[in-house]
Amino acid sequence: MNINPFLEKPKKLESIIMSMKMLSPKPYNKNEVDPYTRVRCILMNGTEYEAVWSKHHLNRHCADNDIRRSVALLRKLEQQQQKVIAGLKPPEENILQTTIGYEQLAVDLTALLARRQKDKNVKNALDFALLEDFDHLYRYANLLETDMGEHAEHYVGSYTEIMPARPTVAHHRHPYDSVKNHICNKTADPLAMCDVSIITAAEQQTMNYYMNLGAFYKHKVGREIYSEIAMVEEDHVTQYGSLIDPTASPLEGLLMHEYIECYLYYSMLNDEVDENIKQIWTMLYEQELAHLHEALRLLRKYEKKDWQDVIPHGEFPELINFKPQKDYIREIISKTVNNTGDRESYINIKKLPEKADFFIYQNKFIKNVDKMPSHVVINDHIKKFGEDYRVQDKEHPIKSLKSRNKDNTDLGRIQ
Repeated sequence: MNINPFLEKPKKLESIIMSMKMLSPKPYNKNEVDPYTRVRCILMNGTEYEAVWSKHHLNRHCADNDIRRSVALLRKLEQQQQKVIAGLKPPEENILQTTIGYEQLAVDLTALLARRQKDKNVKNALDFALLEDFDHLYRYANLLETDMGEHAEHYVGSYTEIMPARPTVAHHRHPYDSVKNHICNKTADPLAMCDVSIITAAEQQTMNYYMNLGAFYKHKVGREIYSEIAMVEEDHVTQYGSLIDPTASPLEGLLMHEYIECYLYYSMLNDEVDENIKQIWTMLYEQELAHLHEALRLLRKYEKKDWQDVIPHGEFPELINFKPQKDYIREIISKTVNNTGDRESYINIKKLPEKADFFIYQNKFIKNVDKMPSHVVINDHIKKFGEDYRVQDKEHPIKSLKSRNKDNTDLGRIQ
């Protein structure tokens, strides 16, 4: 059944204000929850984070107080939604355990979006960052076993493989190479409009999580790997954010945000296996419909536009359905593991000019590759257990990444 949220009848905004009691839902059980339920919670928390901060940005660039008051109400309601979702994480799930969920989301969501993407510019961006998030999952998983004696497989289930891809030390690029060509909402495929916003919000949340909570880790190497990977997430957020149409007006952007939130909640409630959390997605979807129609009211009143001027086809695109992406990831590793950024495009490291910005930045940022935290955590694991930690269904597709007792620091980095 095709759903057009603009044709749905929304509730009144005042009727969806939640009480303080409603902001504290029953958390999931970290040992029993389906891994993709955890992933959905992380995705929607990041979506609400983006909703809040985009509205703060609008507030600071709008002179009309009536608009700002309406947006302030929407923002407060988004804040309530975010608190509900954040409360689903149990207090006994620590920083690193949650991190495994963040990276599983980054891997499987990125692969899912890339597989369905028709816009080559967007697909290339997704495929490129996919291998980097996949490698991050591998390194955090090794840290998890070294420090806590736990297997990341317990948290990702059988859905996601854990093995190296483009090494994290190769992810450190000059910022110039993370800025890509933006799409145009009015001519872009509806999936492209949705996907660039969805992945930007998800990666932005990961960046902020690592920027702040990494400093609370219990030892120096742990703190440092969070700092290192947070710098890579900065590149990812720059890359994905540069894909978003910058020509949209503030109120067009507001409508687009609310539309995507409706789409995501509708996807989550149709994908969810936990009945308690499914009820929460259903409640939040109904609330988002009210947000969407308020954004539409503002667009009509202040810009004399309708939803068709922003989103020509109002029906939701193909819903997001989380499922294993193993074969696709292996395919992208096989084809693009040696790639790096090159301004608006991507290029095999072997074809990059010797004086390229990539090498300039690498030489400034990496003074001793053996002391890079992402490399150290693998070496520490090998010293302790004799080999790295992996979860593979079959042999690694790249010959130079098959070794279990030596970490590769040249791939995608050295010509």
